Amino acid sequence: MRKGIRDREEELLTMSQPKSVTAEAYRSLRTNLDFLSPDNPLKTIIFTSSGTKEGKSKTISNLAISMAQAGKKTVLLDCDLRKPMLHRFFTMPNYEGLSSLLTNEITSEEALRQTEIENLQIITSGLIPPNPAELLGSQRMGALLEELKEKFQIVLLDTPPVIAVADAVILGGKVDGVVLVVASHQTHREMLNKAYGILKKGKVNLIGAILNKYPLPSQKSYYYDYYQY
Repeated sequence: MRKGIRDREEELLTMSQPKSVTAEAYRSLRTNLDFLSPDNPLKTIIFTSSGTKEGKSKTISNLAISMAQAGKKTVLLDCDLRKPMLHRFFTMPNYEGLSSLLTNEITSEEALRQTEIENLQIITSGLIPPNPAELLGSQRMGALLEELKEKFQIVLLDTPPVIAVADAVILGGKVDGVVLVVASHQTHREMLNKAYGILKKGKVNLIGAILNKYPLPSQKSYYYDYYQY
């Protein structure tokens, strides 16, 4: 098996190992989000983190797959216009995407790409622009979200870390909720407090946090897979 394929299967366990304990953890996350607001479902949700390499892109990708597997028409947006990852997870070209959509070079129909997962489409980041924050805060971005809410049951947005840049906060006012991904034994308390303070000051709807990469004592344990979640 080629390295790229193997790495992808290790990242997207909800697709490669749907019966695994890790996949079940993502299904639990999906259910928890559904129960947050049963009468007025959250349709647009941002996933961010305090710093880099905390697993937010992997988390949102697996959640998107889980939602699509449950029959929800789902779209995943790579709004990290600085260090995008989603096109790598889904092995898609990235010469066009959100950046070219927001500058009116392509239409939303041209930007939407069907994944191999039924009910799941993705808009990759596109080429890295010189002004990511301005694009994400534009009226065009707001109009795009309204358009996607009409077409899909759930819209998931992957954004850069909160402390590094203001992108997540800028987008936070345009969505129903924000989720903070926290890496166990990696995220420092002061970083987490700072991220929380930034989100609170930005008056976004912080709906919860996900503890990621929790290490368990033994790899032989039946529950070892939970380290992914």
